[in-house]
Amino acid sequence: MRTVLVTGPGGAGRSTLAAATALAGARRGARVLLLTTESSAPETVLRSRLRADVATAIAPGLRARRIDSGDRFRQEFLAFQERAGAALDLLGASPLDEDELTELPGSEAFALLHALRAEHSSGDRDLLVVDMPPAAETIRLLALPAQVRRYLRRLLPPERQAARALRPVLAQLAGVPMPAQKLYEAAERWERELAVVQRVIEAPGTSVRLVTDAGPVAAAALRDLRAGLALHGRRTDALLVNRLLPTGSADPFLAALSGGQQTALKVLREEFPDLPLREVPHLGRDPQGIEDLAELAEPAAPAEPDDQAEQEEPADATGPVTARPDPWTVVDRLATDGILLWRVPLPGARRDGLGLVRRGDEIVVTVGPFRRIRTLPSALRRCTVSGAGLRDGVLDIRFTPDPALWPAGPERSS
Repeated sequence: MRTVLVTGPGGAGRSTLAAATALAGARRGARVLLLTTESSAPETVLRSRLRADVATAIAPGLRARRIDSGDRFRQEFLAFQERAGAALDLLGASPLDEDELTELPGSEAFALLHALRAEHSSGDRDLLVVDMPPAAETIRLLALPAQVRRYLRRLLPPERQAARALRPVLAQLAGVPMPAQKLYEAAERWERELAVVQRVIEAPGTSVRLVTDAGPVAAAALRDLRAGLALHGRRTDALLVNRLLPTGSADPFLAALSGGQQTALKVLREEFPDLPLREVPHLGRDPQGIEDLAELAEPAAPAEPDDQAEQEEPADATGPVTARPDPWTVVDRLATDGILLWRVPLPGARRDGLGLVRRGDEIVVTVGPFRRIRTLPSALRRCTVSGAGLRDGVLDIRFTPDPALWPAGPERSS
């Protein structure tokens, strides 16, 4: 399944162009689902036609589904409360009823990730277009599965679960399920679910599409966002520049506005020469229905079959989802320079916004407001960080072998 995650700065029109992207795919013969949330559903285009958690036919080949994050939160909370019933009884807790539950902040993010996983498992679509939250929130959302899995491994290490065979015996002796048993069972369940979601996000057929307007600060804002996406290994496949005014107007006011947009367009092309840039016209009104979406659909169409994204092996929607190769690669320069390089693609990153810290067997990379913690490959754990440099959108982290840890060569071991 091909998955396009549409995002961008708030107010750029990402929800409308997500719908236009989905419509374009359907008009090219694909079975398409548009996935959106209550807070981001296109206000005047589709929201009134969408029902919660029901795939609604919008046009031939196109269905749309609005995620009901509140209902999912209630169902998940009630299920957790039932599973933890014995432990809660020990604490003297009073269970909550469904009608007194109100969803907490952040529940929409988990509902969106769950829906993304579920649609990939169904295998009923050729193209899934997801109307994502604003870009900074999307970056953190897409990083969430890997981060939570890391937290689980640190707080509940798998090796500590070796003694879990004793827990049923202890539970029988105590007469109630052991809280630790429930805790590890929950951790194992979360690990399985999060691993599948992470593979969907990292699948070769999944990419991010950025939507922006042609304002004076568009390039600067997108620079940090694209670097943040790259930091977490997310591929950006296109840049959609929305609401472009026609050029050559005789009206001085419109001519000045259009001139400013064309200047911003030029800057965007220079800043992102490797990204397909697609111009989306201003309709002169807010989009009101499918007919208006059709006018926007062609510029927002998914990548053509000969584009790089379609040459990659598609994710298997019915079986295990295959992840794309890790973009962070280790380059061996021991023979020539005595170092190993860990190459991190960071298009759009700037030196003044970079941070790099090693903590034991992990390295912390910061790009602007975004941070990622990675476990070092085994070879690099036996090295010390000897420097780093950013050039042409690639961060090279230099590692020098630690003589106390690095295996001796043939001449040293003889």
